[in-house]
Amino acid sequence: MSALESELSKAIGDEAEQACVPEHCYYCFDTLFCALTRKKPVSPKFPDGKYPLFVTWNTRSSRPGKPHRLRGCIGTFEPHPLREGLSEYALISAFRDSRFKKIEEWELENLECKVSLLTDFEDAENYLDWTVGVHGIHITFPHPSLIPIAPSPSSAPSPLSSGSSLPTRSVLKHTFSATYLPEVAEEQGWDKIEAIDSAIRKAGWNGRISEDLRRAIKVRRYQSSICAVSWEEYARWRTTNGGSK
Repeated sequence: MSALESELSKAIGDEAEQACVPEHCYYCFDTLFCALTRKKPVSPKFPDGKYPLFVTWNTRSSRPGKPHRLRGCIGTFEPHPLREGLSEYALISAFRDSRFKKIEEWELENLECKVSLLTDFEDAENYLDWTVGVHGIHITFPHPSLIPIAPSPSSAPSPLSSGSSLPTRSVLKHTFSATYLPEVAEEQGWDKIEAIDSAIRKAGWNGRISEDLRRAIKVRRYQSSICAVSWEEYARWRTTNGGSK
């Protein structure tokens, strides 16, 4: 077990499970609002336990029933004290997600904030050893040119490993990695293979996705406690707690 995994197990195991609550999202909204307006923040009152976490910003659709659009999402698998981690990643996901422009003040009224506290990390036995709608996945895999080809290559899905030894090439030491939070596969309507293949692309591999590549993937599955609030909910909370608009 790595030092990070040991710390993660201790952080989760030594404390009672803490559900994600609206106050976590209000705190993220307050951090972003005050960063953009230079207003004085409201002091947080929730317990400051350590958790891996993700902060997601969505733009709400003006049309009823239409899905929200992702505006920024970044987090960490390293356990952080909640107050420090939420404030840090509220701004990182708002300003430094390379897929999007920085969030600006005029956008606040159309935003939704979603916080995910990550729990129950486990090493999956294979790339199919997880459940859509229950588990998030964090995948890692070597450069595909280093993956040995099975004696009888097959395109049929199989959880069996394609081999335990990889040839060594100093020029190709890059490891690909990506993650999807537990709700993503279900929201996208993906099955396990579609989610894995999408994660492979997200990790940066643009070549052919073979069954040997899928079998070489190491999957760490996890669960999460999630809460989301709208700008209107946050604005009411800030007023109730003495914050200026």
